[in-house]
Amino acid sequence: MELEGGRVRPHFALDNTVALCYISATVFRKPNPASGIPIYLQIEEQIRHAIETGALAAGAQLPSIRSLAETLVINPHTVARVYRDLESEGAIEIRHGLGAFVAEAWRERVQSDRMRSAQKLVRTVVRQLKALGLEEDEIRRLVEAETAEHELLPGRR
Repeated sequence: MELEGGRVRPHFALDNTVALCYISATVFRKPNPASGIPIYLQIEEQIRHAIETGALAAGAQLPSIRSLAETLVINPHTVARVYRDLESEGAIEIRHGLGAFVAEAWRERVQSDRMRSAQKLVRTVVRQLKALGLEEDEIRRLVEAETAEHELLPGRR
């Protein structure tokens, strides 16, 4: 196996069944019923996170409803709900007779949405710092120092 773009890729070509088993084993964790978070929301978040981080690439096929339900030891209706919810938000595409696939443009849209949200936050903070009387170069130094501190401390990102 080799690391490619932060993901483990086997050296051999995988047929669809083996690939889906590989995805199920590496991407999905059994939900925690005691967490207070509904199981379907836990699974939805796992899939969203896998797409956002690239663990599930655009166009990748998701396990079948039955297969994922068996892997996670949950009701197939729960997985069906997850897939419907993710399809309605545009994260996956359900191709009847073929299965569920990661939508091509969803990851890019989510990343650009996050960047827009981050830009609003930065704009607000800069305005607040200027209201305190700081100059632009002082604000830059503060941001650079904070960024450097986060890079040096393990586990802080």
